[in-house]
Amino acid sequence: MQKQKPTLFGYGLTTKAIAKKLGGGCTFFDDNAKEAYTDEYNNHILPSHLFDPEKSQMEVTTPSLKPDNPLIKNAKNLLSEYDYFDKEMPFSIWISGTNGKTTTTQMLTHILAHRAAVSGGNIGTPLAELSTDAPIWVLESSSFALHHTHIASPNMYLLLPITPDHLDWHGTFEAYAADKLRPLLTMKEGELALIPKGLKVPKTHAYVVEYDSDAFICEYFNVDASKLNYKGAFLQDALLSLAITKVLFDETDYALLNSFKRDAHRQEEFFDVQGRLWVNDSKATNLDATIQAVKGYADKPVHLILGGDDKGVDLTPLFEDMKSLNLTLYTIGANNQKLLALAKTYHIHTVESQSIQKAVEEIDTVHTSQSVALLSPAAASFDQFNSYKHRGETFMNLVKELKN
Repeated sequence: MQKQKPTLFGYGLTTKAIAKKLGGGCTFFDDNAKEAYTDEYNNHILPSHLFDPEKSQMEVTTPSLKPDNPLIKNAKNLLSEYDYFDKEMPFSIWISGTNGKTTTTQMLTHILAHRAAVSGGNIGTPLAELSTDAPIWVLESSSFALHHTHIASPNMYLLLPITPDHLDWHGTFEAYAADKLRPLLTMKEGELALIPKGLKVPKTHAYVVEYDSDAFICEYFNVDASKLNYKGAFLQDALLSLAITKVLFDETDYALLNSFKRDAHRQEEFFDVQGRLWVNDSKATNLDATIQAVKGYADKPVHLILGGDDKGVDLTPLFEDMKSLNLTLYTIGANNQKLLALAKTYHIHTVESQSIQKAVEEIDTVHTSQSVALLSPAAASFDQFNSYKHRGETFMNLVKELKN
């Protein structure tokens, strides 16, 4: 039976996939549309101000539209992508958190591939493109998507540690945390939720396990960290992935998990012509990711490239962690002045680089085989680059061009 065609908010990846699945002929309202037009699939794209809630029986939004967007505020029958596919969704495992969502989603899908699990959501594949015949969906779930979701519910929910992020969207950390915990409100008795200890967990029918360390995860789920080739945040991601397979299928395939290959731009180590270590962690677009990266190399002198669009986040916790390290900071991007002020407060040796090219040139003059040069910006890239990938590729190419 053909699903009802909803009104679609935002002409983006998520909503275009829904329209394609429905054979086109859908109506979009988009903030970027200056006048009405029709695309190649006979979809009608209209300026947002033309939306009339009285003429719409169902609306599905792209996740990124803010709560104060007029389309969201005026909608009377608003669904998220998750809500729209609720009835077709097979057994689903949702994964969220501030940092590590993509890696953990990929890890879990990798070790469940032999069970035909597929992954989607914020990882880049819209739900409309996932097979409903797949027995398991592993969904990377952003705080934006969770905010708009009120009907759909996971069969298992894994929340990775959270720190302040996207405060320009959510307003406060409390609102951000509440959206991260929202899936618990609709979960059923016997369904498992793994939640970092210390959050204000809402009343839920789910069976909640609150974890606070790798040691707790190992003991509670009877998994062995020593059999995994990971460290730092990646080790916890791996342990939590194993915890899920242990609960579901009583499986702990350490060798299979160790064969997983991480994405590029995520603590990607490489060496220059002089054999010096450089690390491309351009995907570290938030505070927690950079904290984890810096801690992972704390046994070496660190040359850290930091900066960009920090989305209004308080970076004090990062500077608290850095003040006791042998570290030199190289500032770039839109929050350059903010970083310089914090560095002065915490007495951290800092070089005002302003650009990645300048930072690489300056690091080249002092970097040795005993130190590490780390690009881990704790910020989005759009102030100077097209994407975090563009930023990471630029960094790696600059290093490769260095002479002896």
